[in-house]
Amino acid sequence: MMFESSVPVDLFNPGQVFACLGLVEASLVLCGPTQGGFDWSGSEVRFHLCAAGDVPPVRAIVDFLRNAHVRALVPEGSRNSTGRWEQLDEHRTAPDGAFPNPDPPSPATLPAELVAGDGCIVIDHWGDATRRDKSKFWAGMSGYPGSAIVQNALELVRAADRGIERDPFGFSAPQSSTLRFDLRHDYIPLDTGFSLNEHGNMQARGYPVVEVLAAIGLTHARPRRADPRDKLSYHYGIVGRSPIDSGAPIYLPPALLRASLGATFTYPFPHRTFTMQLGWPGKEGQARCITSVTEDTTT
Repeated sequence: MMFESSVPVDLFNPGQVFACLGLVEASLVLCGPTQGGFDWSGSEVRFHLCAAGDVPPVRAIVDFLRNAHVRALVPEGSRNSTGRWEQLDEHRTAPDGAFPNPDPPSPATLPAELVAGDGCIVIDHWGDATRRDKSKFWAGMSGYPGSAIVQNALELVRAADRGIERDPFGFSAPQSSTLRFDLRHDYIPLDTGFSLNEHGNMQARGYPVVEVLAAIGLTHARPRRADPRDKLSYHYGIVGRSPIDSGAPIYLPPALLRASLGATFTYPFPHRTFTMQLGWPGKEGQARCITSVTEDTTT
């Protein structure tokens, strides 16, 4: 049996677009065969998902996130360990087992597994050693690992009202450390004129569902750097149904959705591409945050 889900999405928030791909990747693991597509034919942009299973896919994914715990994957024989972060479980692979990335120089980019029941979803894009861009925007203090950031986000999701499945990208909570995918959380202190670190009674609100699903969404797809030498400008894209289309939502296979995220032309399907600019909130060469997004008009 196939079930459908639909969520509102802001196309000018890259984290939400990445998170839509995260819904697809998570649904493939948790539900089975899955298709999806963006729909900007009406006054509200939505992402539609159609998947096998016993319940609507977004409900299945939110329930999984509510129950999941995180464990860091460590290759057998590695000197890396996440023991200093008590909230994290650690799983060492067998000597002859496959490991998704090279053993990293620190625990920060060890792959993370989200585990609940029979479901297991791996996040490992931040340690990618291929020619693809890692799209790693965060920089953990003292090696604070991405797996711990994800665990903290899941704790916030567990405390959320069950109704968040209607608008999962709109759920917010006070959040200090993030993966820096949602532009509503971060800022450049020099641009705003102050830093929250100097104001103990203020705390930024984060969007934990967006952060976790965006990380999952980058498993097989990445935004594309505008210039290989420029770390502060990326293109990303979507594919789906435009205002000139009519009828039911367009459901497309995951491979096409992944290709479109990298702003690859997807003719004959309606598509849009965007450019996001990033900045250095602190020391150059460390963490980056998304500062602005514009739509490309020459595609």
